[in-house]
Amino acid sequence: MTVYQNVKAVLKELGNTKLVCVTKTIDAQRINESIRAGATIIGESKVQEYESKCDDLLPCEKHFIGHLQSKKVKKAVQLFDVIQSVDSLKLIQDINKKAWELGKVQKIFLQINIGKEPQKFGFAEDEIAQVITEIHGFKNINVAGLMCIPPFDSPEQTRSCFKRMKALFDEMQQTYQENVDIQELSMGMSSDYRIAIEEGATMVRIGSSIFGDRKY
Repeated sequence: MTVYQNVKAVLKELGNTKLVCVTKTIDAQRINESIRAGATIIGESKVQEYESKCDDLLPCEKHFIGHLQSKKVKKAVQLFDVIQSVDSLKLIQDINKKAWELGKVQKIFLQINIGKEPQKFGFAEDEIAQVITEIHGFKNINVAGLMCIPPFDSPEQTRSCFKRMKALFDEMQQTYQENVDIQELSMGMSSDYRIAIEEGATMVRIGSSIFGDRKY
C-alpha cells in the first residue's frame, strides 16, 4: 500500500483519536503525501533533521517528540507548535525563557516515565502535581497535555501503563491554572496504539504503519 493509502486506513481506524504522523528519517516528499491524505500533525524527534526539510513541507501542525537537549531549545521553540517530550523542570524553565525571548507562548506536554524505567526520560507520576505548582508563574508556556512511552512489554502490561496514564490525565484535567490546560493524552505507537485508544488516548504517534508496509 502507498503512504496515502496507509494514512487513509489509519485515520479510518482511529476515529476521533488524533494522529501524529511520525516522520523521523522520512523525506519531505513522502511526508507531503501523508499530509495530502489527511495527516494534519507530524512528529519529529531531531531538531536538526526537521530543520533540513521543513521548508519543503506542506502546511501542518508540527510536534517535537524526541528528547530535547538544552542547546536545541531555542530552535525547537522557533520551529514547533508543540513540544511533547518535556521531561524535567529545568527544560520547562529553558523553554519558558526562550519562548519569552521569541514573544511566543509555547505549548508543551509533560512526559511521564510511566514504566519507571531508569534508562528513559520523564517525570514520575507522583511528581506531576508538584511540577504544576512550581510552574504556576511561567507566562510563556502552556501545559496542554501528557505523553508517555511505555515499556516494550506484553500487551496486558502495556495496558496497565496506559490505564495509569489515563487516571493521571483525568486527575490533571481538574487543575485550574492560567498556564495549564491539559486536553491531550499522547500515548500509543504503531505496535500498541489500539490498546492505547481503548484506554483513553486522545492522540497516538504512528510511523512504521504509515511509512512501512502496513500489516493488519
